[in-house]
Amino acid sequence: MKDTSCSNPLCPLTQAISIIGGKWKPLIIYQLNASNKRFGQLDVAIPGLSRKVLTSQLNQLLSDKLIERKAFAEIPPRVEYRLTQKGKDLIPIFKSLAIWGRDLVEDYKRLQPTNS
Repeated sequence: MKDTSCSNPLCPLTQAISIIGGKWKPLIIYQLNASNKRFGQLDVAIPGLSRKVLTSQLNQLLSDKLIERKAFAEIPPRVEYRLTQKGKDLIPIFKSLAIWGRDLVEDYKRLQPTNS
């Protein structure tokens, strides 16, 4: 019988969540799915995310090979971020999560008392 416990680092779910978990990484990936973005565009597109945390999250996503950073030889320098194929593979999963989340929001709305 296989051990389905996720209390060890070899658990596939533990590995996946360690890479894409947290508040900001899914939002960054979502933004990059729409189009390649520069740092400033990501900064504007995700309210509440500090520039320091954005830098840290981008570096982690780069390290995990979910995104790529392309520097253009221009003056002033320009850098764009884009999803790798590994990052693009997450999009159907995130879409499913979004549908699940939409259903949660609808359930929440139905349970709220009306002010009539």
